[in-house]
Amino acid sequence: MTRSPLTLAVVSTLLFAAPLAAVADPIPKQLSGPPEEFAQMRVPDPAESAIYSHSALLPVQMSERGAGWQMALPVENGKVRFLVFSGNNSDWQLQLQSPTGRRIAAAELGAASKPTDFALEEASVPASYYAVEGLESGTWTLQIDAGASRSQAGYVLLEGDENTELLSYPTHRRQLIGERLDVVATLGGSRNAKQGSTARISDATLRVTGPDGSVRSYPMFDDGMHADAQAGDGIYGAGFVAGQSGSYLAQVVANGTNADGLKVVRTAEHVLPVIDASLQLRSAAAVNVSTRADGRYSFDVPVAANKPDQHYRAYAEVWGRDGSGKPVAIAWVGGMVAPDKDGKLGLGFDSRWISRAKAQGPFELRDLRIEDPDHFVTLASARTLDLQMPQRSQFAAAPAEITESMRMGPRPSGENALKGVGSRLILVHGYCSGGVWPASQFSSASTFLDVNQNRSHDQFARLLQSYGSTWNSFGTIAHSQGGAASLHLYTYYWSGLDNATGSRLIQSVGTPYKGTNLAGILATLGSWFGVGCGTNDNLSYSGASAWLAGIPTSSRAKVNYYTTSFRTTNWWTNDYCQIATDLVLSDPEDGTTEQANGQLSGGVNRGHTTGQCHTSGMRDPAQYLDSSRNATMNANAAR
Repeated sequence: MTRSPLTLAVVSTLLFAAPLAAVADPIPKQLSGPPEEFAQMRVPDPAESAIYSHSALLPVQMSERGAGWQMALPVENGKVRFLVFSGNNSDWQLQLQSPTGRRIAAAELGAASKPTDFALEEASVPASYYAVEGLESGTWTLQIDAGASRSQAGYVLLEGDENTELLSYPTHRRQLIGERLDVVATLGGSRNAKQGSTARISDATLRVTGPDGSVRSYPMFDDGMHADAQAGDGIYGAGFVAGQSGSYLAQVVANGTNADGLKVVRTAEHVLPVIDASLQLRSAAAVNVSTRADGRYSFDVPVAANKPDQHYRAYAEVWGRDGSGKPVAIAWVGGMVAPDKDGKLGLGFDSRWISRAKAQGPFELRDLRIEDPDHFVTLASARTLDLQMPQRSQFAAAPAEITESMRMGPRPSGENALKGVGSRLILVHGYCSGGVWPASQFSSASTFLDVNQNRSHDQFARLLQSYGSTWNSFGTIAHSQGGAASLHLYTYYWSGLDNATGSRLIQSVGTPYKGTNLAGILATLGSWFGVGCGTNDNLSYSGASAWLAGIPTSSRAKVNYYTTSFRTTNWWTNDYCQIATDLVLSDPEDGTTEQANGQLSGGVNRGHTTGQCHTSGMRDPAQYLDSSRNATMNANAAR
């Protein structure tokens, strides 16, 4: 696989993607759904998107006096695997020393090493891979000398035993300038273990790299006063106040002991996008309700926005009363919206939802939240807002089944109608990639290209909508992030996807719908070395969770997805797709996406295939080159 050359970059450039070229704005849908979807649309519990880490990414900084660098290297199960990132690996000399003084010299280690890349698509950092077996368990010492290299700093990525994992997560996503951002962590057994673990943290540090490249460390405490639940419960916490916008990297470094009393070290790397509060509510009491020309209501939320051209993702629940005056849930309402010139954020709503719920006034909005469209950080929120309905309101009768217009609003018509011609199948690549699908295996197909770019799901979807506007209707076959972008497009904007006919509207292979741990690790490495495309918050566990909290069941049902993983060879050997990322991902995985995190609740799971990896250049063939699966997807694709 051809890799992009490394470019020196500061941290803030890694998350916030390059500006999009000017394209016509897509027409947003006016979304609603039944109360049964409330739970999945609410802000998720941060613990549900926690990082479970059995590895440690530790910075290397050589002594200015030429004394080299050394670290304690816990050996938990008689073997050790680690990566060394130096930027010029060939000149660094390594040696190991056992707890009893036995040495493994540089020549022996060097002979066992191999060059590799730690990569997410085309964003990669070169490394040297080391695997040593037959070691006594305990704390070894790893010594690194720079030799003739000018590179005096880098990282070591150490794999630990999967039976002991660090669980860590940011406690909220109100990631605004001036907010305190807290991160918590605890050391325990495997995420799949049924029994509790006696593994414990002895000390932990939160290492924060700011958008300007500055680094500060904060001790973590188990005292019940640092967002860490109760004192002495094994959960450690620390936080900091975000002083500027941009990408912060918050790395937990935890030392402790496993269930057998052996010393361990684990880290977890969190990408925290911090944005300016560009929008505020102007009133926290009531929302005026007007009637649109098409007969739908508009919930006109009063806002003050300092970015007039910005659009936002909004969500709220609509509640009324039943005949006895008790609260009754009616529907949720939301979508991508922009303030008008009068500062009103209009949420379109079909009154048939009220009739369906057999509800009457007074009405109110609950759990309103307005988020930025790229990172889904909440900018403004309200627990309850009264809805001031027009006098003598007439509610249309509810149909027997929920209709498309109730869920999405009216289709664009007149001058706003979709103007493309014909039908097509669009082949979509992923993050930091290019055309990967063998076009000759698909009929009536065209390839979307946004080569080697870093886009949020929203930016990606809007580019895809613009490309697809050539045709009146289209379906997609997508790889990696392209699957999430296709789902985002169908959910929030009108496009040729809404006119397509056929059994499978959106098909994806290898999409990390729940995120990948590689996002945070690459961001941390990129803060020193630079990464060609940069990292993407939407691909992190917490970012993916925040995005999914706005994707309704009806949209997810339009996705048919596949996952793959490496070919299993022998039970006693390490199986992998990419030997570098295998140190941090949990099996089974495809080198980028873990099978568990490639699942889309509510989507159609079309199966899991072994012996296929995420992309070319990995051990097994690339998942998008499976001619049999491609033929099946082509035959069933909507167009």
